[in-house]
Amino acid sequence: MDDVQSSAISGDIAAVLQAQRSAYIAEGHISAEVRIDRLKRALNIVLEHQDDFICLISEDFGNRSAGTTLFADVAASVSALKDAIKHVRKWMKPSKRSLAFPFGLMGAKGRVVPQPKGVVGLITPWNFPMTMVFVPLAQMLAAGNRVMIKPSEHTSKTSAFYKQVFEQAFDTSEVAVINGGVETSQVFSSQPFDHLMFTGAPSIGKLIMRSASENLVPVTLELGGKSPVIVGDSADLDMTVKRVAMWKNANAGQICLAPDYINIQKGREEEFVQKYTDAVTSMFPNMLANDDYTSIISKRHKERLEGYLDDARDKGADVRIINPLNEDFAGQNHSNKMPPALILNPTDDMKVMQEEIFGPILPVRTVDTVKGAVDYVNSRERPLALYYFGDDSAEEQSVIENTISGSVCINDLVWQGGHENLPFGGVGNSGMGHYHGYDGFLEFSHQKSVLKHPKLDLNKLAALIPPYSDGKLEKSMKSRIGK
Repeated sequence: MDDVQSSAISGDIAAVLQAQRSAYIAEGHISAEVRIDRLKRALNIVLEHQDDFICLISEDFGNRSAGTTLFADVAASVSALKDAIKHVRKWMKPSKRSLAFPFGLMGAKGRVVPQPKGVVGLITPWNFPMTMVFVPLAQMLAAGNRVMIKPSEHTSKTSAFYKQVFEQAFDTSEVAVINGGVETSQVFSSQPFDHLMFTGAPSIGKLIMRSASENLVPVTLELGGKSPVIVGDSADLDMTVKRVAMWKNANAGQICLAPDYINIQKGREEEFVQKYTDAVTSMFPNMLANDDYTSIISKRHKERLEGYLDDARDKGADVRIINPLNEDFAGQNHSNKMPPALILNPTDDMKVMQEEIFGPILPVRTVDTVKGAVDYVNSRERPLALYYFGDDSAEEQSVIENTISGSVCINDLVWQGGHENLPFGGVGNSGMGHYHGYDGFLEFSHQKSVLKHPKLDLNKLAALIPPYSDGKLEKSMKSRIGK
């Protein structure tokens, strides 16, 4: 892109931002009725166009089942928007706060008022094109903000449709969609928003944060990472395998909360491999012509995943491809599908153990003890999620207390990201800040402290008015501080 094009993009984006900021300031207080109206308009987009979204998302992926999109995108979006509509009046109410003694007794009053931040930028990923727009949008609109959305260029048809339907339902001074490639994202992230949210890879998150820092824009980053599974001795292996196999291969593993590698006690790995292979075969007896099996989003991403397998083989790993019908993925694969794979005996120098996988590949590590697995997790970057399987309550508590992750799910996977009353977000390398429900409302609101003093002169009563030579201030302070 040349300087002229870059300048034009920057000017267009800046103009929308200025229009939204001017409209926000002119509007003044944003009532519950206005917020609910905007939320309902967003909800209507989902409900009225769900069939369009299902078709477009499948076309963008190459293949993705209607069931996957209904469950993971449509239902999740509807849930978040309805939750915000139901609770926004309650969320908006100021909260009373107690004050330092004796000011409260003298008539001073303190409260915290949630206030919209203003104009919020939202940069979304491609893996769940609806969820990653409408879920945070629900809390942003509930908080009273104007929103500018930059959807992923990898789902170009869906993103183009977003612009169409949002412009039908909203004035661009309320919600605007900005489409474009990487250069557009770079310009977008450099704008002086009042808050910016990004979901994607940690490497890109660092660039987003660096760009936002130039304008001191606060950020919410949901960055994924390598989420581990720890299998305890007490775990029901049949249950563990079925649930891991399901969530590792749902959406072909293209889920930020998908299990990235598994830790299992030595001696159980071959049983795990066999049961896992059987579970995958049961779910996907064929894959190339199976609409239930999702494509990898692009040829480039598929080649990246295949590179992980080649690198692991070259470095001595035992790679097991799960392809029940021995289908020709090389010659007859026109939609970038990729068969699931297990990598046994992975080592830390392999790319698959260094980078977030985001595909249907599962490394299987063997450990002597659960503590050994915990030590390994703690030696690496903090993950977005951690999963423990087992019926040992003491061991379960130990895993929770001795690891740091964005979230933990016990005896299942991914579900913790589907509940609006649980905050969702990472820690360290897996992100910062959180959203969903009331926690998202707080994330995208400014918590303004308001203190009101009575006509009674509290400064005089506290002996703060000079001169201090009479010793009254010293005596007052010592009485407050105590021994």
